[in-house]
Amino acid sequence: MQYSLFDIHSHLTFADFDVDRDDIIERMRVAGIGTIAVGTDIQTSKDSIALAREHEHIFATVGIHPAHGGVHADFAGLPELVGHPKVVAIGECGLDYFRITENNPEGQIATIKEKQKQLFIQHIELAREHALPLMIHARPSKGSMDAYEDILALLESTKHEARSTTQGDVHFFAGSVAIARRFLDLGFSLSFDGPITFASDYDEVIRFVPDNMIMAETDAPFAAPAPFRGKRNEPPYVCYVVEKIALLRGISVEECSRMLTKNALRAFHIDGEVL
Repeated sequence: MQYSLFDIHSHLTFADFDVDRDDIIERMRVAGIGTIAVGTDIQTSKDSIALAREHEHIFATVGIHPAHGGVHADFAGLPELVGHPKVVAIGECGLDYFRITENNPEGQIATIKEKQKQLFIQHIELAREHALPLMIHARPSKGSMDAYEDILALLESTKHEARSTTQGDVHFFAGSVAIARRFLDLGFSLSFDGPITFASDYDEVIRFVPDNMIMAETDAPFAAPAPFRGKRNEPPYVCYVVEKIALLRGISVEECSRMLTKNALRAFHIDGEVL
């Protein structure tokens, strides 16, 4: 298939799209827009595979979101899903500390963080076993980089324990240039979402990331770009993210579209041509 744009992270299986999912998918097909439907638990991982099986321009990940896995996680069901040919990554997985302090007693916070770390390590091992990239979710506590720091510590430590390296993408990246440099040094790409279209916080790091290590995504139905802020997001809106990345990097939208699409196909080993 030929792709004009590629949204590397969406949740098309979520109920938000039950009314018009088929219409969106058809518009994507006609426009040459691909996406990766991301699993956040066993059921959404299965649903993502089922959706990808039906559509050439949709691919899938399997994983358990840390917000689910911090308390309980049925990881045992994931390995049997990995072998499907449309599965292109493990995740989304990682660490999410953003709401821990709000929703849990202080004495439980350390325990929840440790459970999230152990679940993330299981995802790392699964990715290595099947030679698949990771789709990483990282959301630090407010005003800190703690989730990024802990993910990097785990990746850096496990790197020395295994013969093969683990790579992947840090989705919805909102870290500093210093954090970005450490992920890049490990071979991880960084992807950006709708908020870059209305917030300047991301400008410096978007300019910093090398041409071959940056990608665009929507995280649909969440985080819609400026024209649709506060409304449901959808994969075709990735064009607004690409436009802002092009503006910040001082290149044409056409050049940026080709660059980011090429990066997506390469990073997730997807066969296809770039328009």
